[in-house]
Parts: sequence; C-alpha cells; structure tokens
Amino acid sequence: MDFVFILNSILLGVGLAMDAFSVSLANGLNEPAMKRRKACLIAGTFAFFQALMPMTGWICVHTIVEAFGAFGAFVPWIALILLVFIGGKMIIDGIKGGDSGEETVGVGFGALMIQGVATSIDALSVGFTIAEYDLLHALEAALIIAAVTFVICIGGLMIGRKVGTKLSGKAQIVGGIILIGIGLEIFISSFLG
Repeated sequence: MDFVFILNSILLGVGLAMDAFSVSLANGLNEPAMKRRKACLIAGTFAFFQALMPMTGWICVHTIVEAFGAFGAFVPWIALILLVFIGGKMIIDGIKGGDSGEETVGVGFGALMIQGVATSIDALSVGFTIAEYDLLHALEAALIIAAVTFVICIGGLMIGRKVGTKLSGKAQIVGGIILIGIGLEIFISSFLG
C-alpha cells in the first residue's frame, strides 16, 4: 500500500463516518451510563456496515451496474425513512419516560442494525469511486474505512455520554431530534448535490 492510497482511504472513511458519528453521539446522549463493551459493539456495528456497503457497491459495479444505478435513486429515501422511524421512536419514548423518571434502556439490537444500514447506505456509491481497485485494494480500503469509522464513533459515543449525563431525562428526545435531522440532511443534500 502506498501513502496516497492510505491517505485517500482515511479521508474517505472520515467523510463516510460523519453520519455514524452523529448517530453515535445521539446513542451516547440516549444512554449516558453505557458500558465500554456496548460502546465497542455500537462502534463496531457502524464500522462493519461502513466497510460492507462500499464492498457491496464495488461488487455491483463489477457485476450488476444497471440494477445498482436504478437503486441509487432510492438511497436518500431509505436513509430518511429509517432515521425518522428510529428518531421518532426515541422522541416518543423520551416523552413517555421523561415524566416517570425511568432509566432508559438505550439502543437495542434491532435499532442498532437499522442505524447501521441507514448511516452507511450512502456508502454504496463509494463502490463506484473504488471501482478501479482490484479486489485486494478494495478490501484494504474497506478495512481502513471501518477502522476510521470505529474510532470516530467511539469519540461520538464518549461525547454523547458526557453531555447525556448533563441532560438527564431530555437526552433521548435530543438524540431522536438529531437522528431525524441527519435523515433530513441526507435526503436534502442528495437533491442539492
């Protein structure tokens, strides 16, 4: 691997990880008492999907380009629907549980899978940008993207946990608003870009 390849992969990882960072921040806000193991699971899930999606895009470019091109128009809609669903659920749960003083459970497995897909689905298009790579270089790029995503998401979770402790009962509502905002940003920027 040469320096330019590594640098490009790192920068690609940083760019792709911003949505996952924001969702990690929301998850940390939602669950300020999150254990280190769960934080690693969440960051690892985002890293996995951020590596999987570019590889899926790369495979599509090398096999079924026509089908992927048609699917590309639905990516912003899918991300919007998934993030609004999860964010709305967090807001509703925050309003219901906010008055009772109950401890929030935090992000569950199903919600985490939806978040992983929603924040990484736009990375499918990265398969086009790495299409000239051979399989080994595409895998190396995907692993670098995953490592960068993991580190950035751990940072987001830590920041969210610190702020979440200060926000106490309102953190889940704030986290839900952030997720809906991310979904809207992905949706709107797809039409402006």
